Amino acid sequence: MKRIVILLFLLHSCFSLDLFSQSRQNPNIIVILADDMGTGDLSSYNETSQIHTSNIDKLAAEGMRFTKAHSPSSVCTPTRYSLLTGRYAWRTTLKEQVLWPWDPPLIEPSRLTLPEMLQNAGYFTAAVGKWHLGWNWPTKDGNSAKEKAGQNVDYQKPINGGPIDHGFDYYFGDDVPNFPPYTFIENDRVVKVPTVEKPDSMFGHSGLMVPNWKLEEVMPAITHKSVEIIDSVAKSGNVNPFMLYFSLTAPHTPIAPIDRFRGKSNAGGYGDYVVEVDWSVGKIMKALERNRLDENTLVIFTSDNGSPARDGTDMAGELNSVIRKYGHDPSDGFRGIKADIWEGGHRVPFIAKWPGKIPVGTESSEIINLVDIMATVAEITDYRLQDNMAEDSYDITPVLFGENYNIPLREATVYHSFSGNFAIQQDEWKLILWPGSGGWTSPVGQDSLKSLPKYQLYNMKKDPKELHNLTGDMPGKVTDLKNILSRYIREGRSTPGNPQSNAPVEKWPQVDYWMSE
Repeated sequence: MKRIVILLFLLHSCFSLDLFSQSRQNPNIIVILADDMGTGDLSSYNETSQIHTSNIDKLAAEGMRFTKAHSPSSVCTPTRYSLLTGRYAWRTTLKEQVLWPWDPPLIEPSRLTLPEMLQNAGYFTAAVGKWHLGWNWPTKDGNSAKEKAGQNVDYQKPINGGPIDHGFDYYFGDDVPNFPPYTFIENDRVVKVPTVEKPDSMFGHSGLMVPNWKLEEVMPAITHKSVEIIDSVAKSGNVNPFMLYFSLTAPHTPIAPIDRFRGKSNAGGYGDYVVEVDWSVGKIMKALERNRLDENTLVIFTSDNGSPARDGTDMAGELNSVIRKYGHDPSDGFRGIKADIWEGGHRVPFIAKWPGKIPVGTESSEIINLVDIMATVAEITDYRLQDNMAEDSYDITPVLFGENYNIPLREATVYHSFSGNFAIQQDEWKLILWPGSGGWTSPVGQDSLKSLPKYQLYNMKKDPKELHNLTGDMPGKVTDLKNILSRYIREGRSTPGNPQSNAPVEKWPQVDYWMSE
């Protein structure tokens, strides 16, 4: 951790007096992003949850809990892109699914990110945990790591295109816990060179690992590293604020709770892993309190998408098995699971605490999206975003600070599924523009699709479980929502401002399906 303290000192010494004076007034910012956690996992959201999450419940009691928060995508990579850029990921080359092992970076080199924005505002920025946004892996033969399944990676060289190249002063993590290489990365280099092939008996994609690599040790390692960073910031004497992006690897597969958490829930291995998430949050909050940083720190806890509801068998389990075995529903009664365009795929917990700013013990039913974090932080730090920045991000500080406002903050909110299918919501009306769930269990083949309704329109106030399709009853509402989404795609943004461009594609089936009408 010496390099972090040194870096903090260097950052402190190079700030101008004006920036130094301004940054002292800004809060520290911690974003804790759980991986594959639904609202039904938390006892503060779901009174019938089979898991007790005391630390997260305490965070909710001391801040604001949102009941209609959404991830922009129902899978991992797109949500992470959106959170860190304020822009929907389907505007990039990634029109569906996620990045896979050895894929190159998704964030464009010229794209302003949340940590870069905060660096400009005088912050020290750190990321710990899962990255899953791609790297430029160095190779020994000049060919891409993707082509050779990573067998040609040169682990002696720096790995470019990752967190350090997108605004973070410091990074520590394992990229993706079930992707090779199975080793920790610090900044732009591996901590230890992986030298042995992962055994088939170990969960995850094939590839090299560090000898004796243990999947169970990842969550404790990244938790302790996050606490070390907070302690280091406090001990350094640096009065400038910091931002920590703590990207958890749980309760995503491999579902690998350590022994001390086994049996601590009534929802099997999955529930025990959620308890470990709760422990991690508690460690962060205690570190803030111990270092007297909690009074001027904005803490956000949320999740990248809904849960697939696996029970943890062999570090995974079948979809929805935790419901069948233990009566625990991570989607809290909403239709669908991770990857789906239905609510269970993208309705997520969202809790925010900032003492003296966010009203204590409050709840909001405002529809918000994780893509909104960037514009919100820009408002808090008085950073002026240009037209080509955070094109889909809305400032939600009026809600956070308990201000009076008369209309919804967002005109509409767009959701995206694993298969690249769209939904758009305006007030209580949600339109899905594709047959089926758009997830892992979507029907395959045109014949199967033809047997399903082309669109799904739901009144989320009267029908939150999305059981009654109203497209036949309200064709005008279908047209209105389609037009809004078409405009958002055409103009390259969903916020006011000059039109921007999306990454071009030769064919975009999910959009061509309805925009050609």
